[in-house]
Amino acid sequence: MNSRDSTAVVLDEDMDFAPAVLDPAHIGDIEGALGTVSMCDHTDRRSWKRRLLTFAAIMGPGLIVMVGDNDAGGVQTYTQAGQRFGYSLLWVMLLLLPVLLIAQEMVARLGTVTGVGHARLIRERFGRAWAGFAVFDLFLLNFLTLLTEFIGIYFGLGYFGVPKILSVSVAGVMLFAVAATGRFRWWERFMFAVILGGFVFVPAALLAHPHWGPIGYHFVVPGVAGGISGSAILLIVAMVGTTVAPWQLFFQQSNVLDKRISPRWLNYERLDTFAGGVLTTVAAAGMIVFGAALYQTKAFGPSASYVDSGWFNHAIAVTLGPVAGGIAAVMLVFAALVGAGAVSLSTSYAFGDTFNRFHSLHRTVRTAPVFYGAYGVQIVVACLVVALGTNAFLGTATQYVQVLAGILLPSAVLFLVLLCNDTDVLGPWVNGPVINFFAITIVSVLVVLSLDLTISTLFPQINGVILTEICFAGTGALGVVLTPTIFWAKHRRIARGEAVDPRAAVRSLDRKTWRMPRLDQLPKPRQTLLRKASVYSLRAYVVVAVVIVGVKVFSPFVH
Repeated sequence: MNSRDSTAVVLDEDMDFAPAVLDPAHIGDIEGALGTVSMCDHTDRRSWKRRLLTFAAIMGPGLIVMVGDNDAGGVQTYTQAGQRFGYSLLWVMLLLLPVLLIAQEMVARLGTVTGVGHARLIRERFGRAWAGFAVFDLFLLNFLTLLTEFIGIYFGLGYFGVPKILSVSVAGVMLFAVAATGRFRWWERFMFAVILGGFVFVPAALLAHPHWGPIGYHFVVPGVAGGISGSAILLIVAMVGTTVAPWQLFFQQSNVLDKRISPRWLNYERLDTFAGGVLTTVAAAGMIVFGAALYQTKAFGPSASYVDSGWFNHAIAVTLGPVAGGIAAVMLVFAALVGAGAVSLSTSYAFGDTFNRFHSLHRTVRTAPVFYGAYGVQIVVACLVVALGTNAFLGTATQYVQVLAGILLPSAVLFLVLLCNDTDVLGPWVNGPVINFFAITIVSVLVVLSLDLTISTLFPQINGVILTEICFAGTGALGVVLTPTIFWAKHRRIARGEAVDPRAAVRSLDRKTWRMPRLDQLPKPRQTLLRKASVYSLRAYVVVAVVIVGVKVFSPFVH
């Protein structure tokens, strides 16, 4: 029976799968771009050759989601960082690497153990209201991000004289045609090919005549050329926003399911994520180095205004020659194609999760019409908006993508941390104390940076340095007060016998055999003090963000 066209499969008791899987197409052999692993394969990998072959077959979700980070918006942000501040912001990329790895490891673990997508888990564990908030914002943000990808394709191919309508329409048709084949392996091979094309960042960085000593220094020593300023802080926050995006969480968890990776192969998927994270960091650094070529020239120094990616391509051509300008344009196109492929698929996965429809690249258009319909509609509409929109409108859309990402990112990461501490969902696979410490720290920093980005973008007259200091001081003071209070209350309830430690009950369970039960068999979420505090804090955060945006939107009508 063809798993792509079937609506039911016979499940063997010995098969390594999660019983909560919603789409039968998510059960079967791992059919990767570079190999196949049978679902009945239980042999140990004792030789390095077998381990490498297995890794080659499993590699994909982590690599694609990480490289997709360096999309069209990422290219513009990183090259702008180099153009305005030289090598001095390279240290930001090194700090962001562990943030990326921790967040994506958690979603990979959720995907392999639960067998359910991120959007569906939020709905089941936090209710329809929060799921609606998370998914609606994700759909809107992903669509705006998809616009920036096609804008990048337009600017990149426009450097070579390709008309806007032709460039975006061909890209859109190609993206849909590759996904709609009904063969996961073909889609992944296409993504790998585009990722290889993105390696033009290597000759790009070399053409910029890099100074390796200062590059090594700025990688490990924080600083900002010209001193800390509001514009520097805003750009750093933008680098965080383009490097850690909400769509990544939804994409990798669902793509792990779609590739049929079970917990048996989780360590290989972790290695896949780590390799992708390192490659992404190196590539982003290369883009900063490439952009620094403009910082080092008189014609395009730090005072020059970075208008758009098209401006950057031509500026590079003037500074380093037409070959370098062409490489900059090609780099932008490949980055945009990876981003467009991953972001649009993230939306389709979440759509299928939310409305309980088949959502797999193993299926054909006939057996998953809603999944491919959502995929095709967003691409068509994005192509039309970019093809018909003016450059001024496209520039505004690119700017406000960052604002919306800033509002959504902390809530997405907070849901992720709470899910990874839910013993009914992950059992013995729940986060340990070390991971939780770093995860909560990441959430706190993201909240501050997101509010900073939102307020600074909408109200540029506000002093960014003072704003950042106030936000971090307030968050730190709140953490000092709340953290010991929550832990004290928890341990006091356990000592009185009013509550039990759910972690103690799952620590002894066997990870090799434990899987999340079906969703209808899960007990209601425990209303722990940490969960209540997190949800109430999230509500307060959303209210503040909405008020800030509302003031900006409606203030012109008041005056």
